[in-house]
Amino acid sequence: MTSDCCRIDDRAIYKITGVAEWRDAEAGGIYRGSADDLRDGFIHFSTATQLDVTARKYYTGRPDLLLIAFDPATLGPLLKWEPSRGGALFPHLYTPLETKLATWVRPLSLDSEGVPRISAALNGATERKDA
Repeated sequence: MTSDCCRIDDRAIYKITGVAEWRDAEAGGIYRGSADDLRDGFIHFSTATQLDVTARKYYTGRPDLLLIAFDPATLGPLLKWEPSRGGALFPHLYTPLETKLATWVRPLSLDSEGVPRISAALNGATERKDA
């Protein structure tokens, strides 16, 4: 893999999910979303600038998480940018997601307060698609 494979890209969007959830999806090739995604009718993503708040608000205290990067250009017309927290536009995908579209997958460690370390994952040394 080239060094460009895992660099931070302002155009990328990200999904935080559990390791087991993602591994189950990979086995079938399709990620249908978390319980929250299924309830809301779309898969929630965040941009790099939105990730810290998303991680703190929804994932504090959850071990065994992954941060997964996607190129929004590969997700098709059912990716919509819609207002959410504070009116910011968030990417929402209104179709199941092919797992092979992941640009990279990295484990998320937790800080001393149990908050996922987003910057460490974005800048981390784990440069594998199969973290």
